Amino acid sequence: MSDPNAVVPPVHEHITDAVKAPSLIRLSPNTVLVRFETLKVYAALGAVRHLLDSGVLRPGQVLVDSSSGIYALALAMACHRYGLRCHIVASTTVNDAMRAQLEILGVTVDQMPPSDDLRLDQNRRVARVRELLAHHPDMHWMRQYHDPVHHLGYTELADLLRRALPGEALTVVGSVGTGASTGGLTRALRARDPLTRLVGVQPFGSVTFGSERFTDPDAIIAGIGSAIRFDNVHHHLYDRIHWLDFQHAMAATIGLMRDHAVFAGLSTGAAHLVATWEAARHPDRTHVVIGADTGHRYTERVFTRHREALDPATLAPVEIGSLDQLTPPWSAIDWARRSYGPVLPVQERPRELRKDPVP
Repeated sequence: MSDPNAVVPPVHEHITDAVKAPSLIRLSPNTVLVRFETLKVYAALGAVRHLLDSGVLRPGQVLVDSSSGIYALALAMACHRYGLRCHIVASTTVNDAMRAQLEILGVTVDQMPPSDDLRLDQNRRVARVRELLAHHPDMHWMRQYHDPVHHLGYTELADLLRRALPGEALTVVGSVGTGASTGGLTRALRARDPLTRLVGVQPFGSVTFGSERFTDPDAIIAGIGSAIRFDNVHHHLYDRIHWLDFQHAMAATIGLMRDHAVFAGLSTGAAHLVATWEAARHPDRTHVVIGADTGHRYTERVFTRHREALDPATLAPVEIGSLDQLTPPWSAIDWARRSYGPVLPVQERPRELRKDPVP
């Protein structure tokens, strides 16, 4: 017998409206996973709509950008929706399945040659974009790493979370990556509640929060950290930062599948491990875990190795007071909403900065 109270799903006019809608899953009394098929549809749709509405773009124009994967697909779908063309300079990490989807959508794909040096990969991609623009000045460079227009789409997600979790004190936990998702979402949430907290997750080896002196040969850094600086990372938005190595992120990703049947990507697992740690210490706050994508891209690198994974319950971070104390495999710091620069222990900070701005 059918349920008369069942919610009738809407009929969408385009796949982007369906794909961008997340599933909200309560993993514990104060932890909620916001699970996406591909999170960056919010960024791509919001950016493209704004640029069209403001007259920066015109129908039929070619949009170009560099991507390691899920932004490329999101931008391709946004172009499909709005009658634009797309050219992606793809990372060496983009797999055959992703490339096939892009090509079927009509995207021109330039893929970088194989490389174990992700800084070289990113620099090659930027150089190729600049070469394209020099020969095709009518192309529009989306600059997902640097243009703040990519923050705009997350206002819609903030409204959704306010409706779904009314009155709850929120802590957003997610991989930093380009900075657009955690930054855009938190800025929109703080417009209503300035006490909303933001906890960022980084891999060792990322320049974004100063761990570039470390190497983690197994790390899939492209979607969590960066080998080059991103202007869309606004450091002053973050209350806490955690750095995890690949083994910890893998353990958490497999643990999320084992404990909650959630098949998600590596950044989601890493954020879940961090949120579990933070939630145990702040039971009065609801920790919102950003689940950026599904686990399909990580089948061979992560899920087929499940028998060798660490037990997440045995893992804990080293609490540090400054970046020179960073210690693999897991470190955490009170970033305290400061700009990027040397992070001093509390007792060495200027007096006006000694208190965390969020109680």
